[in-house]
Amino acid sequence: MLKTVFYPAHINANAKIVEFCGWQMPINYGSQIKEHEAVRTNVGMFDVSHMVITDIHGADAKAFLQYLISNDVAKLEKFGVGKALYSGMLNHDGGVIDDLIVYYTDFGYRLVTNAGTYVKDIAWIKEQASKFKVELKERKDLAILAVQGPNAINIISKIKPHLDGKLASLKPFSSLEDNGTFYARTGYTGEDGLEIMVPVAEALNLWQQLYQSGVVPCGLGARDTLRLEAGMNLYGHDMDEAISPSLCNMDWVVDLKDGSRDFIGKDAYIKFNASGVKSHQVGLVMDGRGVLREGQKVVVNNQEVGVITSGTFSPTLKVSIAIARVEKQVTGSASVDVRGNLEPVRIIKLPFVRNGKQVF
Repeated sequence: MLKTVFYPAHINANAKIVEFCGWQMPINYGSQIKEHEAVRTNVGMFDVSHMVITDIHGADAKAFLQYLISNDVAKLEKFGVGKALYSGMLNHDGGVIDDLIVYYTDFGYRLVTNAGTYVKDIAWIKEQASKFKVELKERKDLAILAVQGPNAINIISKIKPHLDGKLASLKPFSSLEDNGTFYARTGYTGEDGLEIMVPVAEALNLWQQLYQSGVVPCGLGARDTLRLEAGMNLYGHDMDEAISPSLCNMDWVVDLKDGSRDFIGKDAYIKFNASGVKSHQVGLVMDGRGVLREGQKVVVNNQEVGVITSGTFSPTLKVSIAIARVEKQVTGSASVDVRGNLEPVRIIKLPFVRNGKQVF
């Protein structure tokens, strides 16, 4: 079982450790609800060092990424070094192999991909890279700490006073590098904050500085409820290799503006959309008792019209919520089969929460 550099800090903070994608990771530090609320109202931090950082450079780096992923990295050049782009990485059938973030750097590009898809991601990327003049470097010398919440940047600026102002002026999906540490204004919580890629040798010291400054350690449990409230997909649940971006609210990361650009899955994606997309992704809110869970059927007039792909009780809204894939004609309201009982739900456009506030 693998351990991140932060494992001793998790143990010292009384974390409950579970297996996650081959790693020993904290599920919580005593109260998932308190961790969730800390991020929504103040600041929390997550060890996400199990995710994979791959640096890409070489003469064909841009062309390679234009072919590899659905979004077009050419647009990053308009904004300059430091800009980031969210994208899908599709297979030849137009299904989602993974979702990822690519950063435009002074040496080329940096990809951050998911831990759960590590083996197939790396194999796929290397296979495609063999057709181009590029070099790939997996950055195992870096750890990743996500510091999220309305006070995240203020706290980090106090710890790193020489960056005061620079971090606050970073726009969303932008980054800067300082003495080997990479600060990106990105996250997976629906709150402001940074994802910090720090040299492994300096990682525990950064954790300790944040911890002593009152930043609450948060585990995988809070990370999941936060991302679900924010309407963000979880790979293997809301999308996978059999799911088109059109079925999981990822059309916006498929860039077709440059008709001459060929990318993996393009033809299949266009063909799928031309055939008429019959389902789409929505949010469900259940005001009554019970909890919405993945796999539960969505029903209208006693007919199954969809399925829940992620569900939980929302600590922020105090109701049960879910991400579901339903037939497009279904609007307004429906029912969900909860242990044999049809419970009424409201259908909304995602997300549920953004920057601590209900948005529907």
